[in-house]
Amino acid sequence: MANVLVTGGTGFIGSRVCTALHEQGDTVHVLSRNPGRAQSKLKSVRAVYGWNPETEKLPPEATSEIEAVVHLAGETIAGRWNGEKKRRIRDSRILSTRNLVESLAAADTKPSTLVCASAIGYYGASGDERFTELSAAGTDFLATTCQEWESEAQKAIELGIRVVMVRIGLVLGLGGGLLAQVLTPFKVGIGGILGNGQQWMSWIHIDDVVGIVLHALENNEIRGALNATAPAPVRNVEFTKTLGSVLRRPTLFPVPTFGLKLMMGEFADFVVLSQNVVPEKTEVSGYEFRHRTLESALKDLL
Repeated sequence: MANVLVTGGTGFIGSRVCTALHEQGDTVHVLSRNPGRAQSKLKSVRAVYGWNPETEKLPPEATSEIEAVVHLAGETIAGRWNGEKKRRIRDSRILSTRNLVESLAAADTKPSTLVCASAIGYYGASGDERFTELSAAGTDFLATTCQEWESEAQKAIELGIRVVMVRIGLVLGLGGGLLAQVLTPFKVGIGGILGNGQQWMSWIHIDDVVGIVLHALENNEIRGALNATAPAPVRNVEFTKTLGSVLRRPTLFPVPTFGLKLMMGEFADFVVLSQNVVPEKTEVSGYEFRHRTLESALKDLL
């Protein structure tokens, strides 16, 4: 059992992490912009502290006797991108991580572990090349954002804190993630491939994201990056056919790239980005996936 501090605890992934930590006997503390909302939503947490992650250091009481930190706070990347949206995406990750680590530096007692979310956007476009945790970083907006994000987290190493960056792929779960974006058109029979359908999609079931976060917390020998993606990425055309099959709906209406651009602006470039990312280090570290195939994941959820 441990005292664990979680940021982003009311989010799609964070709320499930809080529940899983509580169920295994850990004492969970949460940082939130809206403590009242967080307290009412997260019944399993011991305490909730108010925190504006982009502008404030942590309240001192939040770090008292904390043994580990899980940092999941960040603006969703979904939605139409413009200058302001991209600023929020970047600042919510980089500034929050900087303020978190600086607060840990000032704390009387320091946690042993920091597990910080990152994203497979770190790698940029892969084409057909397969990326592992050892692959180089990309150069586009998301890639440079992830690099700066991880760089801020790694400053905690100088404090004697073990740091793990969990690079999260396309998360499949109900109530958020990828399915929240695509499920409605598929259910009404107007789902289809995106772009040319040949781009790789590195998906992961929400239960495995939570499992990898807990695995990183519990295994003291793990350091650096872990890819939170299933072992078997698929092309978009296969994802489309499998989702349609599980839902028993046709997949006859492809969405061309120019149509995505009209709907989403620059975010469309991310939607059709080909990323063939595998969890090589994650599996070597001993993590066993609950859902290794897309069909298994979708049938479990739908």
